[in-house]
Amino acid sequence: MLINTSQLKEHLGDPNWVIFDCRHDLMDHGKGERLYQEGHIPGAHFAPVETALSGPKDGTNGRHPLPTPNTFAVFLAAHGVSALSTIVAYDDSGGLYAARLWWLARWIGLTSVVLLDGGLPRWVTDGGVITTEVTTPEPAIVRPHAESELVWNSAKVLSRLSDPAIAVVDARAAERFRGDVEPMDPVAGHIPGALNRFYKSNLQPDLTFRPAAELKAEFAALIKNRAAKNVVHYCGSGITACANIFAMEYAGLPDSKLYAGSWSEWVADRSRPVARGAAS
Repeated sequence: MLINTSQLKEHLGDPNWVIFDCRHDLMDHGKGERLYQEGHIPGAHFAPVETALSGPKDGTNGRHPLPTPNTFAVFLAAHGVSALSTIVAYDDSGGLYAARLWWLARWIGLTSVVLLDGGLPRWVTDGGVITTEVTTPEPAIVRPHAESELVWNSAKVLSRLSDPAIAVVDARAAERFRGDVEPMDPVAGHIPGALNRFYKSNLQPDLTFRPAAELKAEFAALIKNRAAKNVVHYCGSGITACANIFAMEYAGLPDSKLYAGSWSEWVADRSRPVARGAAS
């Protein structure tokens, strides 16, 4: 699930390895592409979060709805991905955007998908080459087989709020979870009964992932005796929730789910319940 810079260096130029630069800024949607044009890992293709890694918004489905499986498969195939490819995703933010691409690829049935641990900052620190050259890919074919069980919608979340077997985990910062502040969405707070696990808790100061054993112990303490498959992750819009899903899987706790619409979808319907304050 994670590779280091030395491993990636060994495969630069390997046509079976397809690299995606997922850098993004939620407050400046053009920043990721500007950074990519200024310099990126050789052979990397740019994966825009707002389009390639998201679907169309309709005002009720959140800030980053899922693309259709076929649309995402077409994007990957246009950049040379096939069923035989190893996909490498990176960003400069501890993997939060790269994890979205990882999750989407796994969702449509691709299994050889990894993150570059530490992303571009670690690549530069370790002496990796940076280029402004944009590689022209050889198109391939991806046939998606989406795993519908991995995705929950608002109705399913609402129907299971009182189920003690289910853990709903919010990946946002504690102050947003409590409802002290809300910089992105019109309503502050969290889904009633949700637990809070800020996605940055999975990272070391250098933005590499913490040891899997530490993550496993902390997630196990959070969800208590619930099965990993009964954990449903959300965040503001379904992006950083993928980082917590990745961390759980990396820690040996697979098959947790994504509430894709997340908080931005939840509060689009004011009839849905909202809680504020710390988790009980």
